Amino acid sequence: MTFSTDLIMQYLADLLLPFVRISALLVTMIGFSGKSVSKKVKALLALMIAFLIAPTIPSPGFTELFSLAGFLLVVQQILIGVAIGFISQIFLNTFVMAGQTIAVQTGLGFATLVDPVNGINTAAIGQFYVILATLIFWAVDGHLTMIKMIALSFEAMPVGTWLATEQIYKVVEWGKWLFLATMTLALTPITAMLMVNFTFGIMTRAAPQLNIFSIGFPVTQITGLIVVWISLSVFMLHFDTIWQDAAYLMCDILGC
Repeated sequence: MTFSTDLIMQYLADLLLPFVRISALLVTMIGFSGKSVSKKVKALLALMIAFLIAPTIPSPGFTELFSLAGFLLVVQQILIGVAIGFISQIFLNTFVMAGQTIAVQTGLGFATLVDPVNGINTAAIGQFYVILATLIFWAVDGHLTMIKMIALSFEAMPVGTWLATEQIYKVVEWGKWLFLATMTLALTPITAMLMVNFTFGIMTRAAPQLNIFSIGFPVTQITGLIVVWISLSVFMLHFDTIWQDAAYLMCDILGC
């Protein structure tokens, strides 16, 4: 049994091009993009998924893998995978910004922890929100949803199809929801802390002999922790709303 060069190159293209798109997604999506996840694990997982879906997707019939056209196809797959993963990163950073905003307003911004995903110091409340959102993301099978989307995208957006300008603009435009969703999530704690500070202002005005700096700081911190604890009751509602918008945008871009 003999195999021609064109047949071998076509088989490699049928496997490697989906592998590149899936790898770009895993490198940028929630959970797998962290530094704690080994590059070998990402590569092996992407290769396994590519092996599973390669026989089920339309073959591009491409044989000139080591050429300029092949390079452009690789770049194309990277852009598609990164675009979808970037949407999930915007989704996760909504909770990062909400935690940072709440930490500053409650006087807890001085408590910082090392973010294992980005490798930088972030406020403890922000890190708590990120961990909670990531755990919920795994619990609701968000990672499986994204992998399913990228698998279905090879039929809706086969190899050789570039992202349109309108699709890229949708990703950029969705970035504004990062700030809107952040303010929606942090509005209740911010309002509560505003009332606390307003109360301290009235106390200072009514009784100037009170040392507001000695009693205001601990009271503000304790009140902030209580408000954060109470606001966790609606955390899942915000998560579900933002995640549904993110999933809908991914499907809209991929044409799933």
